[in-house]
Amino acid sequence: MMTRRFVLATALAGLTAVLSAQQAPDRTHPPQPGPPPALTLPTIQKRQLSNGLPVWMVEMHKVPVVQVNLLVFSGTADDPAGKFGVASLTTAMLEEGAGARSALEIADAVDFLGADLGAGTGIDASAVRLHVPVARLAGALPIMADVALRPTFPKDELERLRRERLTNLLQARDDPPTIAALAFSRILYGPAHRYGTAMLGTGAAIAAFTPDDLRAFYAATFRPANTALLVVGDVAPDHVMPLLESSFGSWTAQTGAAAHATLPAAPEPARREIYLVDKPDAAQSQVRIGWIGVPRSTPDYFPIQVMNTILGGSFSSRLNMNLREKHGYAYGAGSGFDMRASAGPFAASAGVQTDKTAESLKEFFNELNGILQPIPPDELARAKNYVALRFPGGFETTGDISRKLEDALVYHLPDTYFSQYVQSIQAVTAADVQRVAQKYIQPGRFVVLVVGDRKKIEPGIRALNLGAIKIVTIDEVFGPAPSIPQ
Repeated sequence: MMTRRFVLATALAGLTAVLSAQQAPDRTHPPQPGPPPALTLPTIQKRQLSNGLPVWMVEMHKVPVVQVNLLVFSGTADDPAGKFGVASLTTAMLEEGAGARSALEIADAVDFLGADLGAGTGIDASAVRLHVPVARLAGALPIMADVALRPTFPKDELERLRRERLTNLLQARDDPPTIAALAFSRILYGPAHRYGTAMLGTGAAIAAFTPDDLRAFYAATFRPANTALLVVGDVAPDHVMPLLESSFGSWTAQTGAAAHATLPAAPEPARREIYLVDKPDAAQSQVRIGWIGVPRSTPDYFPIQVMNTILGGSFSSRLNMNLREKHGYAYGAGSGFDMRASAGPFAASAGVQTDKTAESLKEFFNELNGILQPIPPDELARAKNYVALRFPGGFETTGDISRKLEDALVYHLPDTYFSQYVQSIQAVTAADVQRVAQKYIQPGRFVVLVVGDRKKIEPGIRALNLGAIKIVTIDEVFGPAPSIPQ
């Protein structure tokens, strides 16, 4: 990711230089490059099956492949209390036996067709995704339909996945970046909020899940009224609709709306809070600074994108240029808003040299406070062009476009959202950036989390007088260490 950002930033800088050289003989006052050209996107064609299942299609005829996604509007945020992790495990089990096929038979059938079939879950949605040569679509869709509509949840496969996940949790307890990510969420949201626990769930919950738990969650969420089909590729609607109807049109076993969990509001900290997780002999200190951010529906989405690009969302951002390029404290530093259906976290983050932990915290706060000041015109223009010029890269493949359509459906984006994205970014003003920075970046109220070797880093952190330090244990972050069944 960092390499790609470097390449993109370098390319943008080069483009700016070329445009300036061509258009500005007066080098003392070179004009800013004009906005990128408008992005022309293929049309989204909307149909539905006989059972009411929505179908969104985009034709792409350059390559003879097709992407078909069955999108389910339920994810880990819908895990019931006491069963955190059930959505993730349920979706993972879809490929482990479906219809009359075992997991190995599903894999063999998909490989024979030269296809790729997978299932996964996120915070706000789950999906079964098929990528296949268009000539093999008719053979692949029935397999996909079995996986999505007729999973068998075999007990032996559940036990195998259970062991894998408990092992992953055990390994995560020794990985500082994972500890930092989860501890930060746990501190912000608390253990009762779904956002405060790993998507995999807790060791206790994973150890207790039964096939009936998975069937119950599946039945409550995988139903036509809670799903949509997305088709992107070298197909025409009149050809693909009968195939979809044959595989998915009779899906009527579960009717009605799916039950969705209501997430409680998590309060923002009233003042700065400092937390330290001791990881003896850690090679680096993992730093996370921030608080609860904004939901995806925020009307400030575009100004936030530009503001965060300047602060920490690109290789040439202030945080990265400070901590990496200027001081050499970190390989990379950045920031980001994790926007979800409900407000996800904002965090500025880096893995920094242990002996430079305090100095790094000081530089973090220099930049967090600095972003509250007016943005120079040239820096604003670079940030807007960076975001705008990267945007078309998200529409290169059938998989890229299908994921964009997923976002549009999950977050109820308007039909014109993607075609007007570049214009919306270019319309952001310096006043907009300063307004959202002052609203959403409040360093005096941020949570500061550091995971590292306590005996080496605590004295320096205390000397900064950021606030009282609270010690958090690994068990407080993950719960008790799980035992792995044999």
